[in-house]
Amino acid sequence: MADTVMHPQRPPHPVLRTDLSPEGRGARGLDLASAPPLPGGRGRRAAPGEGAFRRSPRLNLPNLATYALLILGAGIMLLPFAWMLSTSLKTRGATFVTPPQWIPDPVTFDNYGKVFDSAPVGQFLFNSLFVSLTSTALMVLFCAMSGYAFARIEFRGRTVLFYAYLATLMIPQQVTLTPLFIIMNWLGWTNTYQALILPSSFGAFGTFLLRQFFLRLPREIEEAAFIDGAGYIRIVFTIAIHLARPALATLAVFAFMASWNSFLWPLIITTDTSMMTLPLGLSALQGRWTTDWNVLMAGTVIATVPIIAVYVFAQRFIIKGLSHTGLK
Repeated sequence: MADTVMHPQRPPHPVLRTDLSPEGRGARGLDLASAPPLPGGRGRRAAPGEGAFRRSPRLNLPNLATYALLILGAGIMLLPFAWMLSTSLKTRGATFVTPPQWIPDPVTFDNYGKVFDSAPVGQFLFNSLFVSLTSTALMVLFCAMSGYAFARIEFRGRTVLFYAYLATLMIPQQVTLTPLFIIMNWLGWTNTYQALILPSSFGAFGTFLLRQFFLRLPREIEEAAFIDGAGYIRIVFTIAIHLARPALATLAVFAFMASWNSFLWPLIITTDTSMMTLPLGLSALQGRWTTDWNVLMAGTVIATVPIIAVYVFAQRFIIKGLSHTGLK
């Protein structure tokens, strides 16, 4: 008789319940509520229907106080803009009415037409847009290259040169106006676009901002590019700038706002009305003895709209850049 091989008795397989009885409820009939916690878990498994939707945290007194302070601060910050918009829509006699009217009655848009009739606002807008966009593009380009050089390229005296360049942030702008004007006058650039654009085309703050961002990039990306035969210039324009889009967008917003709102330097370097920027041109709406505040506020609204548009566009671009960097 052949030998019989005895196999050890296997444990019975768990029976999956599919009924809807209280004993058979759960995922595939398993009792999840009584199941032991997983290794490394945070506790017992949630029963079916338990914790399907997390409840929002309850509003306690500290949270309510925080929200109230934030709303109050936002309201205080928005009050000047609300008053500016309201005044631009009022008639001339309703500006200094007591008590002040926040909602104009009647509403008029004639002040915006008077702005363009009182001064060549169209030329001022073109000058401001051209100068701001050009200087912002150059600022982003130069600061990206210098920031990458200070962060990634090893050369003698790099640290000393960087800190010396960074120390220029402590020098007030008013100190450099006289030598800068002498240089521009010697070059024959007085009352030209070059004089309005070049002084704001580079800065230590932008170089510092991008240098700190490039220091956080993984070196494995650069090493892979070097293996493929890429040099520093190709890495900067094809890899580093692509990964630094959030920082570049932030720098672009700061640079555009600084150039758009610049008043002192255009006042010194320009003498012709056709070369004036919008902030400088709006100052001409303020008379020596009297000022039509409704017209002036309308011009201020016109000058504020591009800044808001740039900020909204850059905010979306920053979020998009963060989601495409591939870095955690």
